[in-house]
Amino acid sequence: MQIEYFGANCVVVSSKKTRIVIDDNLSELGLKSITKPDDIALFTSVEHVQSKASFVVDTPGEYEVKDISIKGIGAQLHIDESGNNSIIYLITIGNTRVCVVGNIISSLTEAQQEAIGVVDALIVPVGGSGFTLDPIGAKKVIHTIAPKVFIPVHYADKAIKYQVPQIDLSVVIKEMSIENTEEIETYKIKSREAIDEHQKTIILKRK
Repeated sequence: MQIEYFGANCVVVSSKKTRIVIDDNLSELGLKSITKPDDIALFTSVEHVQSKASFVVDTPGEYEVKDISIKGIGAQLHIDESGNNSIIYLITIGNTRVCVVGNIISSLTEAQQEAIGVVDALIVPVGGSGFTLDPIGAKKVIHTIAPKVFIPVHYADKAIKYQVPQIDLSVVIKEMSIENTEEIETYKIKSREAIDEHQKTIILKRK
């Protein structure tokens, strides 16, 4: 499995056979869409751009596609007072489990926690400013899910035309008191056993 970052909430999780593109709303943010017809497209909100992918998921449920298992779990958007208009995704390739959250509230229910289960890598937006989770909210989600690896997304980037200015990643790292970090182009996971047990923050360079 490998994970790549393309800006905003957009990440790609891929296996040898399959490529999953998550939250490719890049065309609305001044960047080019990266989705191809053979991709699987996941969206953490029902409101999203039209996708070129042949298989699109934007609702809770369980899906098996080629060598990948996908579980979508309903969650409350951070701007809503109730309802589950966002989706948390749990992606399983082999025995490795990646969880992706969108613009959700920071409190997860017991049912959501049980549905998520054990997580190896957790991808969380951190830019705040009322648009998505801020560092405090992101830290709460990380503490609840307790992944081995945390990957921050959706922070300030001069190339991206955010609707609301986002917090700089350096500020996020300071406010979250993060010490163990590694900056790389692509995060590759051979197996869950190969991941260090000590929690690490992986900063992915935008492609």
